[in-house]
Amino acid sequence: MERSDVAKHWETNAETWTRHARAGYDVYRDALNTPAFLAMLPDIDGLAGLDVACGEGSNTRELARRGARMQAIDIAPTFIRHAQEVEAKDPLGITFQFGDGMDIPFADASFDFATSFMALMDMPDQGRVLSEIARVLRPGGFLQFSILHPCFVPPYRKTLREPDGTVRAVEVAGYFDAIDGEVERWWFSSAPKEERDKVEAFSVPRFHRTLSQWVSFIRGAGLIIEELGEPSADAETAAAYPTVADTRVTPIFLHFRVRKPIR
Repeated sequence: MERSDVAKHWETNAETWTRHARAGYDVYRDALNTPAFLAMLPDIDGLAGLDVACGEGSNTRELARRGARMQAIDIAPTFIRHAQEVEAKDPLGITFQFGDGMDIPFADASFDFATSFMALMDMPDQGRVLSEIARVLRPGGFLQFSILHPCFVPPYRKTLREPDGTVRAVEVAGYFDAIDGEVERWWFSSAPKEERDKVEAFSVPRFHRTLSQWVSFIRGAGLIIEELGEPSADAETAAAYPTVADTRVTPIFLHFRVRKPIR
């Protein structure tokens, strides 16, 4: 699938995605994934940062609240418009602009750090994106990014539950299958039926890669792995948000922090 086709899918998703995410329907993000990502993030106060594939800007705004001077890019103009509207109403000094992670529109060594929340697995050429991010990082700068866990969310995943609804196991298959733009269609699991009936399901192109391929991409970009995270809901979170209880059996997300060496 060409990058222009990927962009069309995300532009189609952007309006409903923004509305549903801001309504709190993305429970995995809000209850588990973003808090774990931020807990793993080093101190960014006073640093210049780039958020790659920022979506409607929710996570970028949290980075700015932590004191970072943020710029952000996304390939979907509707996401950028929504992010800019919030910035205009509640300024945090963020510049949101249209941009493709495979051709980042900034000069070499422009940023102290970069982030990407749950986006790189949806891009056609992850190696190129990582190389582009490495290019715009200053020596010693870091990238922290989250993706679907390639081992536990391969092309096929099914959660197996007991009769009372508790998670017993997770069934996976297709780990070694090369998936290059297969479109998955889904809604946020917590979106109520009346909301789903109003809109089309999201159409998300998937580019599945194995864990060893991700490590090769990182090494090929000249980056060094510094930290890994596999968020799992604790008992209290799983009780409060049963949607995320399956992460107590196997992880759904994988977090990397990688660093550009000082030469």
